Amino acid sequence: MSQVVLYEVVDRVALITLNRPERMNAWTGELSDELQLACGRADADDAVSVIVITGAGRAFCAGADLGDGESGFLPSTSGDDGRPRLWPYEMRKPVIAAINGHAIGVGITYPMLCDIRIVASEAKVQYAMVRRGVIPELGSHVILPRVIGFSKAAEVMLTGRVMSGDEVAHIGLASRAVPASEVLAEAMKLAREMATEASPISLSLSKRLMWEGLTSDVASMVSREGRLISSLARMPDAVEGVAAFFEKRAPAWKGRVSESVDDLLSR
Repeated sequence: MSQVVLYEVVDRVALITLNRPERMNAWTGELSDELQLACGRADADDAVSVIVITGAGRAFCAGADLGDGESGFLPSTSGDDGRPRLWPYEMRKPVIAAINGHAIGVGITYPMLCDIRIVASEAKVQYAMVRRGVIPELGSHVILPRVIGFSKAAEVMLTGRVMSGDEVAHIGLASRAVPASEVLAEAMKLAREMATEASPISLSLSKRLMWEGLTSDVASMVSREGRLISSLARMPDAVEGVAAFFEKRAPAWKGRVSESVDDLLSR
């Protein structure tokens, strides 16, 4: 894998790092492609339960790298080599964005595709697109209004103003703001808790239902949840979860996302 993206797995957590610190991790076609490949790799690996995505150096991502003009927005490959490429919202596992520093343009629209965001208090966050003659991308006009409300989303996207990490957390765009030096540790702590205490299959299904809930009605969701719970109750992890609780021990999960989740969701 290219060194513009680093990948490692520790304690069932895959850590994916944008690795262009000399350019504040500015977005390129190569970086986009390698990130999607890393996400595809983590999604397919049953040794991974949770994913954390962060940036090397003092920024998460300072936006598109415009040094080469429009080519900074273009993918580096055709994507037809057979390797899975995924955006965070498409993954079958929870994804935490550890926004360790400045997040501008795609540097914030990309982590909005993740499930949880932890941001550096001192980070500068900006939907800068309208000030550059373009518009926010990556589903921003669906995701942001549903996350923080229409009026706040309109103010954020239509002014393109700079916000601090503290403000971002205050309006609900991120779960919490902590000092930059603590962002990755906080994200990894949360990821390890999820990877240890929660069933991988339950994590996967709950994530998928929340994303489906962006466009679902309540009655449809009640029905879908009921069918899934009925199936899960007959699987080994449901028995293990209850047993571990009463025996006051860590659960030993046996379910594999690659073997069960797609089948369950298709029912």
